[in-house]
Formats: sequence, structure tokens, C-alpha cells
Amino acid sequence: MALQLSSTQYSPRVLRNFLRDRPNQVFLSVIVATFAYSAGGLYTVVASPSGPTTPYPQLAVTVAIVLLFASLAALIFFLDHLAHSIQIDRLMAGIEHATIRVIKQEPPGAGPGSGPGPAPAPPVWAVTIPARRHGYVQTVHPERLLPLAGQLEVTVLIAPLVGEHVVAGRPIAYAWRTSLEQPPPDPAALAGPIQDAVVIGYQRTMQQDVLFGMRQLVDIALRALSPAVNDPYTAIQAIHRLTVLLCALGPLPLGDYQITGSTGASRVIVHAPAFADYAELACSLIRRYGAAEPTVSTALLIMLHNAQALVSDPDRIQVLASQARLVLSDAEHLTQQPADLPQVQDQAALLLTDGT
Repeated sequence: MALQLSSTQYSPRVLRNFLRDRPNQVFLSVIVATFAYSAGGLYTVVASPSGPTTPYPQLAVTVAIVLLFASLAALIFFLDHLAHSIQIDRLMAGIEHATIRVIKQEPPGAGPGSGPGPAPAPPVWAVTIPARRHGYVQTVHPERLLPLAGQLEVTVLIAPLVGEHVVAGRPIAYAWRTSLEQPPPDPAALAGPIQDAVVIGYQRTMQQDVLFGMRQLVDIALRALSPAVNDPYTAIQAIHRLTVLLCALGPLPLGDYQITGSTGASRVIVHAPAFADYAELACSLIRRYGAAEPTVSTALLIMLHNAQALVSDPDRIQVLASQARLVLSDAEHLTQQPADLPQVQDQAALLLTDGT
């Protein structure tokens, strides 16, 4: 019931964090091991229907009693751990730390000959490689494709972003050679390696998906802002966690990247989210659902201002300024009392002044 309440009030996606929690896994393992061992040990205890009981296996019974007390201790620990793990602060801190670990990872295959840059559109003579199954792109491993791309002297573009949903039969990658005069690559030769390099599953994971970590925090903020909950402070706490993530992303090279072979004739290009995508996710939904609450709008503007202090790219500064203008515009339209607006306007003016 506690987990059901937690998933209903915060987000159903937090249940996956419970199942992946190591203390919970250890507790369930101890309970199952005790039951399995004790049930199996019953076969060694034999009683005579009329007469004294035959000697029982003392070692097996002793181990079962030890496991019993271990299970009781594990139960007490589990109840304490569960009571703390479903607290909103602990939930959001866990999501933040898991997402930060993903942010600190370099893209798979990054190294010499790789680097960010906008992905070119596939030419008209490019061949398409369709997906074999439905699901979400969980991980992308372009380094697995580079040897084959070098052998065939082709360019491979992996179309979906990590975290996007794909449909079987739709293009998952494109492959082409330098010019139309060259023979097109064989899709059958590329289909297997591409399916191996692009892992598709029934749900999103945190292995490479930073947007999914941010999405969980956004979901918590939206639940807190819903009329059934009306808890703006929890939404502000979620914004604080999003601030940490957005500030960590600000100085990093983001967006599409490519890995080039030794000869330069082959490469693997991967679509990846740009800084604007992360800023949009962090702001847009919370801005629309929380625009009537000035403290939420102010928290969003403070998040953008903190990220702006760590960004030197003029394009990213403009992205943050654009989001700030949207926050200010929605707040001015939906805030009922004009006396509540100055804190939002002052914070927006501070950000927009620093960004010019």
C-alpha cells in the first residue's frame, strides 16, 4: 500500500527504482532463501507414527533457526529502509544521483576521430534498415558498427534518439556511400550489426537516457501541481534537482556526434539530444501547469539563471533566455493577483539582463 500510494502521488516510474534498490533485493533474497531451505529441510525430519521420533538432523535445524532470526532482522531493516526510501526527498535525490552518473559517462565509442556536430540528412540514394521489433531505444553502441562500416566503406546514421519509441518496420538507420555512382550497400549485411548496436526494449532505462531521469523529476513536479495534490513546494524541490542536472549539462558538448574510421571514408553518426532539448523538458511542462503559482515560476527562472552562469555558448544563452521569456509570459497571463508578479518579473529581468 505504501508503494502504491507513492507511485500514485509521485510517479508510477518510481516503482522501478524500488525493484532495483539493492537493500530491497537483499531482503527478498534472505526471505526466499529461508523459506526454500526450511521447506527442503522438512524431508530430512522423519517422525514415527507410533513410537519415539527418529533422531533429527541438528545441523539442518540449527541453520534454519539461524536463517529465521536473520529474516527477522532483515524484516526490521526493510521496514525502516522502506519508510525512508518512499520519502520524496530520498526519491528525488536517488533520481538526481543516477542521472548525474549517466551525464558523466562519455558517449559509447567517443575518442579520437569522434566529436559533436549536426548530423547530415541522408542522401536520396541512402538505403534504410528497418527495426525488427517495437519498443524504446535503450542504448546505442556506435563503436560496434565502425569496423563493419570501414569494411564496407559506408556512412551509417542511427536515426532515433536514445529513449525514443520505434515501430517494427520503420527505419532505424540509414546507410550510404559517397556518391550515387557507387553501388549501394547491402541492407542485409548491415541489419544484424545495427540491431546489435541499437538495443530496443519494452521500457526506457537509465543506462544512457538522461532525458528519462529528467522526465521522472518533471513527473513528480506535475503530480505535485495537480489539483488533487496542490503541493507547490514539492514541485519547487523537483525544480531544484532539475537545476543540478541542467547546470551539469551546460558546459558539456551535446547534440549529434559521429565516429570516423581511420581512413575517413566511413563513419557512424548518432542522433543525440541538444542542450535546447534538455532545457525544453526541464521547463515546458512545469511552466504550463505551474504558471499560476508565482513561486514555481520564480524557481524556474532561478534554475535558468543558474544554468546561464555556467554556459558560454551564445546559442545556449539564447535558449535559456527564450525559456525565461515563456515563463514570464505565462506567469503574467495566469497569475491572478498583480501584487504577486514583481518577484517573477524581477527574476526574469535579472536573467535577461545578464544574457544580453
